[in-house]
Amino acid sequence: MTVPTTDLTGRTAVVTGGAGPLGAVLADALASVGARVVVVDRDADACAATAERLPGDGHVPCGADLLTPEGLSAVVSCAHDLGACDVLVNNAAFTGTSGVPGYAVPFEEQTDEAFATALQLNLTAPFSLTRRLAPLLRSGGHGSVVNVSSIYGLVGPNMGLYAGTRMGNPAAYAASKGGIAQLTRYLSTVLAPDVRVNAFAPGGIARGQDEAFVERYERLTPLGRMGTEDDFRGVVTWLASDASAYVTGQVVAVDGGWTAW
Repeated sequence: MTVPTTDLTGRTAVVTGGAGPLGAVLADALASVGARVVVVDRDADACAATAERLPGDGHVPCGADLLTPEGLSAVVSCAHDLGACDVLVNNAAFTGTSGVPGYAVPFEEQTDEAFATALQLNLTAPFSLTRRLAPLLRSGGHGSVVNVSSIYGLVGPNMGLYAGTRMGNPAAYAASKGGIAQLTRYLSTVLAPDVRVNAFAPGGIARGQDEAFVERYERLTPLGRMGTEDDFRGVVTWLASDASAYVTGQVVAVDGGWTAW
């Protein structure tokens, strides 16, 4: 009996938001198990720098603004130029600290424009890229889509965490990440049996937040700490590889137990 492994040697992985804090770690995790990684981000220079730092050879930077049709097409063209897309990691998103006007502000101040813009990047772009890359994902024989959701795509926000801080929790973030969870389930049946589609839902990642927020958050987390980007290396590698060959349509919470109570 052959035991499936996380080896991705000879496979190509496209990682959106690949030059950001989480995306760069996800790209590094996949490159570390042999994948050729296409690093996608709006900042072309950051893409190139990230691709250069990855272990292994043949990694490709792809500067693309996923809020534009041209940016989406650039990612698809890049994969077709390489002739492969075995893994698609849909990670690019506006988060609560993205600085979009009318986004991470008190609810009554959130705007329709910010809501629509966030959904365009967080939800529509993953749909579009998956749809357009589906032929390549099928043809390789090991197609895997890994979507990045959030605990706030699974549960509602505890607004008490933010009291007295400048932090916010945008409705568009929750709606888009909940949409990612359901899009994952939808795609897992539509693209079966040739392509597996799963998601993972990160808990809060420590990034220098207000001390009061961190203290409250950690008190409500069974493992007693916020996450780090490195906490997601294992799940993306597992879901991308044959080690999870009989797993599809799932949203794996990687949250220190936050959603367990």
